[in-house]
Amino acid sequence: MGKDEAKMKMCVTSVGMDLNAQVDPRFGRCQYFVFVDSDTMAFEAMPNKAIAAPGGAGIQAAQTVVNKGANVLISGNIGPNAFQVLSTADVKIATGAYGTVKEAVEMYKGGKLNVVGGSTVAAHAGMGATAPGGGFGMGMGMGMGMGRGRGGGRGRGMGMGLGMQQPMPSQPQPQPQAPQAPKTKEEELEQLSNIASRLEKDLEEVKKRIEELKKR
Repeated sequence: MGKDEAKMKMCVTSVGMDLNAQVDPRFGRCQYFVFVDSDTMAFEAMPNKAIAAPGGAGIQAAQTVVNKGANVLISGNIGPNAFQVLSTADVKIATGAYGTVKEAVEMYKGGKLNVVGGSTVAAHAGMGATAPGGGFGMGMGMGMGMGRGRGGGRGRGMGMGLGMQQPMPSQPQPQPQAPQAPKTKEEELEQLSNIASRLEKDLEEVKKRIEELKKR
């Protein structure tokens, strides 16, 4: 607490490696961390090594931020595991950031960002959008969020057996949405087609990200 509050080392999650790069709304699976001196605006950027982690990306990313001595983390959202690590190390967490890294730092300094006292998203939220099966996917969105076989048991393999450490609290367990055995061949075909099209969409996102990373 004896530190000079006027001068802080801020960490901003980013899609690029400088102050003009856009803020990455994800924390654990952001592309880069940009560490900025709030006083001089001098900065240092580094890639997020946790982006490809099969699990625990938020914890690994949080440890990186703590190890670099940041006082403040600025991102779009924060999960419960990352929040735990950062708050234990007395790192302030500001969410809802957007625009460029420089703009996000200015927003924080102007008191326009929300300093949170808890996580803003559920665990694994950075791995892809929530799917109708209830829960979050695994890998780069490839789990399709089917969790424990709620999508007819077919989300399990793509999800690498992870991605649903706990059921979503808002979802009741008995979901008639995906019956164990479809009544007709047509119903099963429709189910499989829906799953395939969602997987294709996620695969496109993964390929796009790979291409982006190759260019850098």
